[in-house]
Amino acid sequence: MLRALFKMSTSPAPKRVKTSPPLIGTHNGHFHADEALAIYLLRLLPTYNPSTLLRTRDPSLLSNCHTVVDVGGEYDAGRNRYDHHQRTFDTTFPNKSTKLSSAGLVYLHFGKAIIAQRTGLNPESEEVEILWRKLYNEFIEAIDANDNGISVYPTSETASLSKRFNDSGITLSSLVGDLNNDFSISATPKSTDHETNDTNSASNPDPQAAEDTRFLAASTLMGTSFLRKLNGYHTSWLPARSTVLTAYQKRHENDPRGRILVFRDPAPWKDHLYTFESSSSPSKSSKVLYVLYPESSTPGAKWRIQAVPTGKDSFESRKPLPEAWRGLRDEELSAKSGVEGCVFVHASGFIGGNGSEEGAREMARRAVEM
Repeated sequence: MLRALFKMSTSPAPKRVKTSPPLIGTHNGHFHADEALAIYLLRLLPTYNPSTLLRTRDPSLLSNCHTVVDVGGEYDAGRNRYDHHQRTFDTTFPNKSTKLSSAGLVYLHFGKAIIAQRTGLNPESEEVEILWRKLYNEFIEAIDANDNGISVYPTSETASLSKRFNDSGITLSSLVGDLNNDFSISATPKSTDHETNDTNSASNPDPQAAEDTRFLAASTLMGTSFLRKLNGYHTSWLPARSTVLTAYQKRHENDPRGRILVFRDPAPWKDHLYTFESSSSPSKSSKVLYVLYPESSTPGAKWRIQAVPTGKDSFESRKPLPEAWRGLRDEELSAKSGVEGCVFVHASGFIGGNGSEEGAREMARRAVEM
């Protein structure tokens, strides 16, 4: 028995069987923002990080892929098939009505794992859940809607509206569209090309290899934009949630009706303020009108007083700073307002400044009553 155990302990370990990384498939030809982002998101995960991408519409080639995105006419997460073009497809993100694109499908199934991987948070934590929903609301949903031809506003609400300027050319989807026709981007050299397609790129590097390179540029544009959003929400927006909640709970210390909010450090506050107001349902006369905060965390920093917008994306303030103060600076502003240490008030009245916290508080106290 001892001899048998010794023999077992000294026998060589079995050789590890080498496995190929999973092959990802998507369509070739004209590409869009949704599959460009979907491919990037998959490759953020360790399972897919070394994966080769096959760009083709050939069903026989796609059948050999581990994961297929935005092509194939099939949505089956169990088989790693993530297409949304079939007539019967109607999947949406939880509590949303926008039909998903390939970006939304990949995010729905892998988003939490990606967020946990990039942030170090527990995949089951509340923080990951909050970030997962936030990133969908602020980033992914617009891509889903754009790819599915869903307008931001119902047609009935926009029939009588006309844009003051054209902003369609600066969206990420538009910039990805531009890359389809950017022929200044040449094919990736074969020595560094990790992509493949149904055309032999070694013997025919153009035009398919060049198209694949443009797709990679589009995928990088979408993916790095996503990561910047994730990083900002994780490192700045999410920590600010507790800061804003504490300030919101103490708002009546600054004004009997709770109309003035004060932060000790600058923080992204708008989203959180609207969320807490929505849950607490204050009366119209008790909503926060002004937010006070130092310009920086440096001791002795000047202070800002900012009027709260009527909505998240609005440039209209609930109560702009007084008309008589707008456009004035320094001594002239201090004399007009009766508050020492004033620095400025913007011509639109949405923001102003004072050299001290107490000066900013006094400006807010006077403004709420005017």
